Amino acid sequence: MRQTFAPEGGPKIGRRNLPKLRSTLRKLKLDGFFLPHEDEYQNEYLPACADRLAWATGFTGSAGAAYIGLDQAVVFADGRYTLQAASQLDAELFYAVAIPDPGPFGWLQAQRLTGHHIGYDPQLMSPDAVARLQAAVSKAGGILVAVAANPVDTAWTDRPPEPLAKVVPHAAKHAGEDSRSKRQRLGQGLEARQIDAVVLTSPDSLAWLFNIRGGDVSRTPLPLGRAILHKDGTAELFLRPEKTDAALVQHLGNEVSLKHTDELGAGLAALKGKSISLDPALASAWFFDAVEKAGAKIVRETDPCILPRACKNAVEVEGARQAHARDGVALTRYLHWLATEAQSGKVSEIEAVMKLEDFRLQVADLRDFSFDSISGAGPNGAIVHYRVTENTNRKLKRGSLFLIDSGGQFLDGTTDVTRTVAIGRPTAEMRSRYTQVLKGHIALSMVRFPPGTLGVHLDVLARHALWQAGVDYDHGTGHGVGSYLGVHEGPQRIAKTLVNQPLLPGMIVSNEPGYYKTGGFGIRIENLQVVTPPAPILGGERDMLGFETLTLAPLDPALIDKKLLSTEEKVWLNRYNAQVMATVGPHVPAEVRTWLAQVTAAL
Repeated sequence: MRQTFAPEGGPKIGRRNLPKLRSTLRKLKLDGFFLPHEDEYQNEYLPACADRLAWATGFTGSAGAAYIGLDQAVVFADGRYTLQAASQLDAELFYAVAIPDPGPFGWLQAQRLTGHHIGYDPQLMSPDAVARLQAAVSKAGGILVAVAANPVDTAWTDRPPEPLAKVVPHAAKHAGEDSRSKRQRLGQGLEARQIDAVVLTSPDSLAWLFNIRGGDVSRTPLPLGRAILHKDGTAELFLRPEKTDAALVQHLGNEVSLKHTDELGAGLAALKGKSISLDPALASAWFFDAVEKAGAKIVRETDPCILPRACKNAVEVEGARQAHARDGVALTRYLHWLATEAQSGKVSEIEAVMKLEDFRLQVADLRDFSFDSISGAGPNGAIVHYRVTENTNRKLKRGSLFLIDSGGQFLDGTTDVTRTVAIGRPTAEMRSRYTQVLKGHIALSMVRFPPGTLGVHLDVLARHALWQAGVDYDHGTGHGVGSYLGVHEGPQRIAKTLVNQPLLPGMIVSNEPGYYKTGGFGIRIENLQVVTPPAPILGGERDMLGFETLTLAPLDPALIDKKLLSTEEKVWLNRYNAQVMATVGPHVPAEVRTWLAQVTAAL
């Protein structure tokens, strides 16, 4: 469970492995190969055996892609990873291209690839992505070739083995609904749409639908596998037999047939003549090819597990409250440590992560961390998705800011919280920027909004104070979060970009505006909040949705410029602080409780 800090990625990786990959491409008579970050399951966080982009290039960001040619190599990374890509790529071998301008496909179509054979792995790309890749390669004069075996896997001679963690039942007391009920409900929906079955390719969907959890993916309790759900509610679940046992068989019941993953091809072939649902955003081109070859009719539609999974039921919402309350105790003890012992200027980023782990490991029902902590001191805090390593480890120096973004995986909920803390005395600039971020955070916490509202409609609230000061941040404001599942979960999102999914009751989203001064410091304030059902407003005419804040951890009062806060903002902050004190205060040691009373005192 502990986070590791050995040097990862970096220029040496690319220098060592790029020649091996190019040698394999030559043997396959390929002039280039397109390599996405995603694996066969479209996971964000990858098992070690599937981290192909990192192996080939040395770039370890959780999003991106690469084009590996025989005479050039390009890595595509978005704004979150600009600085990271620059530090991890060997500039003599690779160069970075920004996403979305021009992005992988825009860059490819501008190249001269006349007569070149460009390979891709159909198991790693959606059919829509393959179509865009095909168009780009064709415009460049090239020929796109589907490979039967990924050349990275061939060249990667010391590739780690496939994970085989046990798949375990997830109790109904945490899930709030049994698997049979979910399968029957989704099956009825299939029948109403005149669809015979849905092929489920996402491990998140398997975990939710069958009320199971696993350990195949770092920091996310996912079981790698596939499933076919029929309109009558029966299903076939394809897993490696090493991951199953009698307890799992009993949990699944008679309506779920447990099968070996090697039987997946036969399972798809048996769908001949039926109408089959496939999600083009999650299922790879390989699945579309296999189902079409079987003679089934494909209906392209969103995975039916996604929306009900996102709308947490009452049991899951209450579980999230309880998980955040317990996690808040660990966070408060940690923030007290940052405000006292860590003010020496001698504590390192790695030591800061380990101390947080010590506190969090004492919390009941913790199963893992929800991601590797982002522990950024001074200028490292300005790297949005920074991951400390032995090579980058900095001290928390006095007169600087420290940003810590972390979370836990609990049986009853997933947490994700960011706090920014002053080490020593903050500057006036630090205080004003922090307060501008706080104003945006409060605005998004307080807002009431009508049913049908999209995340893009609310995003400006979090940015308004920053925009008026002439600054902004280059990441989304809010992402969905699972229930003892992924710390990043769709379909909901709060961002500048349009995601055509209204916010619905029970959805959990993050609220995390920020500010990043390259070479100086980073600021982010993140709480999780759940969408509340429509309710009346005194004197209003329409019921409105709202947010309930779940995260309970104090903010650093040394960074708040009270003169910049409105009366309404102060009222919100005082109420939040009072809730933190009332919920967390009774469960922390006396010296921490005394400190907590001071930092949560009313403004």
